[in-house]
Amino acid sequence: MKRTNAKSIAEIIGDFMQQEDIETAVLEQKALRLWPQVVGQGINRLTTERYVDDGVITVKIASASLRNDLMLSRSNLIAQLNNLVGKPVIKDIIFR
Repeated sequence: MKRTNAKSIAEIIGDFMQQEDIETAVLEQKALRLWPQVVGQGINRLTTERYVDDGVITVKIASASLRNDLMLSRSNLIAQLNNLVGKPVIKDIIFR
């Protein structure tokens, strides 16, 4: 039996991730890992907890003034994260 449609391992894994809708979850976690790079180490140190759920990143911040500043730049942060990930997987950021 001769194989005519040989696929690489990367193609097989990519197909599986798309079929099972795992790709979105993986990209969301990647965006969460890129958070320190986007906001910088100084702001990252002031965040106490970060998690992502269904395209929404929730960030807990102790400083009210920093929370207000980040809320004003929310759309820019979302655009930067999605740009680094390569797809628009982050829809919103909630600061608490």
